[in-house]
Amino acid sequence: MKNTLATLPIAIGAISLLLVGCGSTKQSNDIATNVPIATSIDLSQIIDDKAPVLINPGRFTQDTVKYRLPKVVQGTYSVSDFGKYVDDFKALDYEGNELKAEKTDNNTWVIVNAKQLDKIAYNINDTFDVERANNGEPFSPSGTNIEPDNFVLNLHGFIGYFDILKNNQYALEIKSPASMKRTSALQKVGEEKSKDGATVTEKYFATRYFEITDNPMMYGNLDVEEFEVEDIKIVLSVYSPNNTHTAASIKETVFKMMKAQKTYLGDINSTPRYDIYLYLASGAEDAPGGFGALEHHTSTVVVLPEQMPKEALAEAMIDVVSHEFFHIVTPLSVHSEDVHYFDYDAPTFSKHLWMYEGVTEYFASVFQIDQDLVTEEEFYTKMMGKIQSAAGYDDTMSFTVMSENILEEPYATNYVNVYQKGALIGMCIDILMREESNGQRGILSLMKELSLKYGKNKPFEDDKIIEEITAMTYPSIGDFLKKHVEGTTPINYQEFFNKVGLEIKKERVETNYIQNAGTLIVAGSQENGTLFFTDLVADNSFWADNGAKPNDVISEINGTKVTLANANSVLTASFQWQVGDDLEVKLTRGGEEVVINTKIAKSYTQGKALKPVDNATQKQTDLKKAWLKG
Repeated sequence: MKNTLATLPIAIGAISLLLVGCGSTKQSNDIATNVPIATSIDLSQIIDDKAPVLINPGRFTQDTVKYRLPKVVQGTYSVSDFGKYVDDFKALDYEGNELKAEKTDNNTWVIVNAKQLDKIAYNINDTFDVERANNGEPFSPSGTNIEPDNFVLNLHGFIGYFDILKNNQYALEIKSPASMKRTSALQKVGEEKSKDGATVTEKYFATRYFEITDNPMMYGNLDVEEFEVEDIKIVLSVYSPNNTHTAASIKETVFKMMKAQKTYLGDINSTPRYDIYLYLASGAEDAPGGFGALEHHTSTVVVLPEQMPKEALAEAMIDVVSHEFFHIVTPLSVHSEDVHYFDYDAPTFSKHLWMYEGVTEYFASVFQIDQDLVTEEEFYTKMMGKIQSAAGYDDTMSFTVMSENILEEPYATNYVNVYQKGALIGMCIDILMREESNGQRGILSLMKELSLKYGKNKPFEDDKIIEEITAMTYPSIGDFLKKHVEGTTPINYQEFFNKVGLEIKKERVETNYIQNAGTLIVAGSQENGTLFFTDLVADNSFWADNGAKPNDVISEINGTKVTLANANSVLTASFQWQVGDDLEVKLTRGGEEVVINTKIAKSYTQGKALKPVDNATQKQTDLKKAWLKG
């Protein structure tokens, strides 16, 4: 998963294909554990933004069964409770009569007399409409959308599982208006048009419930581009409600980026197809505001603001999608038992978010300098931004303890640090390994070795992986992990930069309008639902020069009322401001209104920059080259 506010085919044999054809008819001799679960979603019969769902599991031999939608889904580290979006839940017997079904928590229905159960029917609400009122949950890229011209089908938000049948096959049918475009990462096995040509029913197959959750879809008024990156077919599906952006306009950015990623990774990835679903949010009150992306084995769902200029969108796509694509290394190929045997209702979490999210985020940064997509100075600026952002979190918190307890406080509020300090942990390991191996090995080669040892079908033991990494590398790596990842000792980054001839210097640096060199200068009041400037506003030259003060409540920006609910969109929009543009900001100070009428100018703050040292030694120069250019 990548939240931008942090920075900003399986082959199926002939038998399986025959099983798909079993459909949803009653078969009195079937046992539920032996047949595919026949599932259908009807997108042609939407009423009040609700989609009808029908589940036919076959015949049960138990008296009682449980049906659940996920509480938590893989790749996210917060509670989503997708069962809250189910309405009109009915368990029906073979005569069409309703059986007793008790909802025991947000996501679970207990069905008695299950031997008589024929099917389950319910209507599902989407999550995008209520996300802002629900404190940003579920995270937009893991959420769902049901609109006349667009359906974001993260299937875990529509389809659940029976507690004893998570490993059953699924036969899924989705009926939709024939005018819609459809893209899917799930294996399609058939298609059927209605007699009047008004609707199309597409048929899909999944070998188990995990494949349902791992293969999103998008239907509707889409703009789709398909292209090849070496041996990978890329399918880019874009929904832009106001037709502001097109897939064609984004294609070149994605192509260049993924070609560079493939070159950087070498032979580590073998997926024949990769889907990118880009939903561009309009900025309306009911539009999603959790900008970022969620990874899957062969796809990613991305949500970004539609109002972003082309250049800013391109930069965001590189930042976000490259991160998600690198997840094919970890946790998709290298992961623990907690990930491999994920429990959607009562999940346990691995200790190693520093690897899953941190190393992935580091790859998304370092590959750009390795492949000449950015300059050294731009790369240094990014790393310094992460150092300064990480300073805003608890630097003495054990990363393994935080990771294992990520849903609980105080760890949950430190989660975003996995994209900051987590990436820096990856950087330090990379430099250490380059030093120990005379430039021949780094963090990428380590992850390749782990991928070969484990791979997507073999998890590692959570408590033993640091010991294994140490044995595979050098004692210094083990010492670093025990001291700075398992332990509570802050990292002295200058110690690592010394090895490659760099130093951290204090100087006046350019920043943006909501941060001072990576640290937010605004905060939210949950009690009042408002956004206000913190003490750090005094160190931001643009706002200080225009008279903004600490604790000023930001009431309105260029005619848009600002609340905590729409703060994400408003803050993101500030990245589009251009020097010389007019700006009107209304503040509330001590109960009185203060109006700032000004023109946008560059903003600066006192910060730190990463610079080459004078008279670097040959050893430092060689190590830096090995670090940045592999």
